[in-house]
Amino acid sequence: MRLLPFLLFIAVPLAEIAVFIKVGEVIGLLWTIFLVILTAVVGVALLKRQGLATLSRAQAALDAGRLPVDSVLDGVCLLIAGAFLLTPGLITDTAGFLLMVPAFRRGLARRAFEALQRHGSIHVQTFGTGPDPTPRGDGPVIDGDFERVDDTDTRAKHEKPSGKPKTPKAPGDRSPWSG
Repeated sequence: MRLLPFLLFIAVPLAEIAVFIKVGEVIGLLWTIFLVILTAVVGVALLKRQGLATLSRAQAALDAGRLPVDSVLDGVCLLIAGAFLLTPGLITDTAGFLLMVPAFRRGLARRAFEALQRHGSIHVQTFGTGPDPTPRGDGPVIDGDFERVDDTDTRAKHEKPSGKPKTPKAPGDRSPWSG
């Protein structure tokens, strides 16, 4: 498994070179270069449009108090698609354009989620920023008012005089429970 990224790092550029050579033989060198530049420009324009649409869908989901899971998955796929489209090559451009197709992204995300369910664990943690940001605790919610009272006034009112002398309090010891 550790060898896979290294092999991809070697195999993908070699495959791109082979495709460049074959396409260059068929349509010529200048048309091949033009095709690579054209796919990058068109891909970036499509990426911008879909990226902004994905961002607005995520914002709408957050405003409605839902988690924008689909939008986040779309955003990740679009980020990878952008990297593929900006990498010179026809194979990476094809992969980038495939990731721009929403149906392909959904199928890829579904398969990835199923693989995670089979082989790993998924932990989802949320925090309150939606319409109901109250914490969901296990215990009851207690509502009340309080008033801070100086410790010496409280002791003077509630202590009964005793025959033993009071122990002096250390400076800063404001606990009513200390003697």
